[in-house]
Amino acid sequence: MRPGNDKAIEEMFNSISSKYDFLNDIFSFGLHRFWKRTLLDILKPSFGERWIDLCCGTGDMSILLARYMKSSENIIGIDSASKALLVAKARSKQNFSSIEWIKGDALKTSLTSHQFDGLLMAYGLRNLSSPYSGLREAFRILKPGGRAGILDFRSFERSSIQGLFQKIYLSLYVVPISSLFGLGKEYSYITKSLVNFPSGRKQVHLAYSAGFKKAKYQTLAMGQMGILLLEA
Repeated sequence: MRPGNDKAIEEMFNSISSKYDFLNDIFSFGLHRFWKRTLLDILKPSFGERWIDLCCGTGDMSILLARYMKSSENIIGIDSASKALLVAKARSKQNFSSIEWIKGDALKTSLTSHQFDGLLMAYGLRNLSSPYSGLREAFRILKPGGRAGILDFRSFERSSIQGLFQKIYLSLYVVPISSLFGLGKEYSYITKSLVNFPSGRKQVHLAYSAGFKKAKYQTLAMGQMGILLLEA
């Protein structure tokens, strides 16, 4: 599957939705929850604010946000994969029933402009056919002064020890384990998706071009992950 094929990516996430959270825990040794919590600690969403989780998938980030704000009111999760949204709805039904789940395109949400105080995207920007268009849409739906945080794998511009480690980790750990569940082909896509994914420096440049007033990029997980922090 080629990166940038929106329909194919939607079908891929539908196919892995039932195992997605379980495998995330295995592949990250549970650390993805810490990285997502770190993102929230930086952004400091507060009760009463209106937030959106773009490319919400199975809802992990949205539910963590609701726990952080101690309320599931005023939270929207949007994703193109209908089966992933079904998992999200089931997970949130008991304690976070106020989260609104929407099937939609992160590049063209059709939501009213300037309505959100904050925006999250965890491991979604890399899968968009146009990261720039995704950032433009994020800027459009945020209120002036609204803040956003985008968490994803880090893309390495040149050969480096960190880049080599990433390749080994993906090819010798992630793909073989996912293959045990019949999902090796789907998870081999991660490596492909990183080939043309903008580096942190380029993401900052794209964010400014998309209209954001402030943009900075910081790494975590010993440089393997990156967070793009934005202010509209």
